[in-house]
Amino acid sequence: MATVSPGNMEPNNLSSSENPSPSDDTGETLVQLTFEETRVLGSLIEKELTTPEYYPMSLNGLVNACNQKNNRLPKSSLSEDEVNQCIEELRIKRLVHRVDLVGSRVPKFQHNAEKELDLIKAERALIAELLNRGPQTSGELNNRADRMFEFDGIEDVEDTLTDMMERSPSLVGLMEARPGQKESRWFHKLAPPPTLEELQDGSAVYVPAPDQRLNQLDTVLSEFKDLKEEVEALRYQVRELSDELREFRKQFE
Repeated sequence: MATVSPGNMEPNNLSSSENPSPSDDTGETLVQLTFEETRVLGSLIEKELTTPEYYPMSLNGLVNACNQKNNRLPKSSLSEDEVNQCIEELRIKRLVHRVDLVGSRVPKFQHNAEKELDLIKAERALIAELLNRGPQTSGELNNRADRMFEFDGIEDVEDTLTDMMERSPSLVGLMEARPGQKESRWFHKLAPPPTLEELQDGSAVYVPAPDQRLNQLDTVLSEFKDLKEEVEALRYQVRELSDELREFRKQFE
């Protein structure tokens, strides 16, 4: 599970020109992932670009990549079962597939982002950083993605990000600058935008949005409770009608 320090939750500010919804004017919808799925996909893309000799990846290697201490924010401690479940979900979403190599008894896994999300190498480098470390400035992305792709400076990074933002469906967006800072931060749209959490020491971190499926479950449970109450009310009315009918029949006996 993701591990973050406790603090007071403050909603992040989105640029007025950006809509966090995965849908756009054309009606196309971008696939939506949980935090754990973004960590698995981001790790696969990163390792494809940084250590191709160890790619595709085994389940054990992917677990270690997801939970490594560097280049991950927030840090995670996903179990093998959790990563395996994410792989199955990503396979359903056609973003990951299994590879059985000749002479190897261990199944390997690789991503399909290049095809399914239509990403060239430069774009995969940037999306991997956003998936693995959350919202970042253009300068941060230029420095950190350099190990995966050599950009021609910040302007090249921003041009690439702008192309990703303006495509349909849009893959990235811009957040307004944090309080006291000047630079805006880019975020990916494969999951709901994270929230900004203020820590006790005055610093702030971006925290992944809650799993939308939990909200859907709450909605279903609430609807079930309402339905149960309606059924109980109808049963009470039926009992009353039954009593009235019985009294009515007694008049003719």
